[in-house]
Amino acid sequence: MVAMYQQTLCFIKINNEILRLNRNSSPLKGLWNGIGGKLERDETPIQCVQLEVKEETTLDIPAVQFQYKGIIYWMVDDLYEGGLYAFSVDFPEGISFPTPRKTEEGILEWKRIEWLFEKDNLGVGEMIPYYFPELLCQEEPLVNKCYIRNKVLFNYTYSLLKGVEE
Repeated sequence: MVAMYQQTLCFIKINNEILRLNRNSSPLKGLWNGIGGKLERDETPIQCVQLEVKEETTLDIPAVQFQYKGIIYWMVDDLYEGGLYAFSVDFPEGISFPTPRKTEEGILEWKRIEWLFEKDNLGVGEMIPYYFPELLCQEEPLVNKCYIRNKVLFNYTYSLLKGVEE
């Protein structure tokens, strides 16, 4: 996979819960998100996400356990666009990881999947309730496109990922 984007994001799942990080700093300061970060020079997306998971959670998960879920792309006010590589991983059996847990990056906590979609939940970024159901359910990698205007998501589409990103 040739890196087009410079960020990764991973959702670690166990049963009906997802490990969330309430970030101490921007971007998304104060919001509950997945685990991830910026690609370093000459780093592949899978190397990046594996390293970020280890740095942010102390979990050393083998690269083969990460499932590539595709791209999350956004366009803001028709001026700024960005994207990231999305991954998921089923939490390894036999490992205990109690939360809440304070880290340098923020607070880690297992959250029920339904919590992400509760009405008036302002604790998650506004794109997550749109792309997350597809990310969890779809086996094939997707391109998730989010369009934001005046800080409001007004359009979301997704399609199967085909071409150079596979």
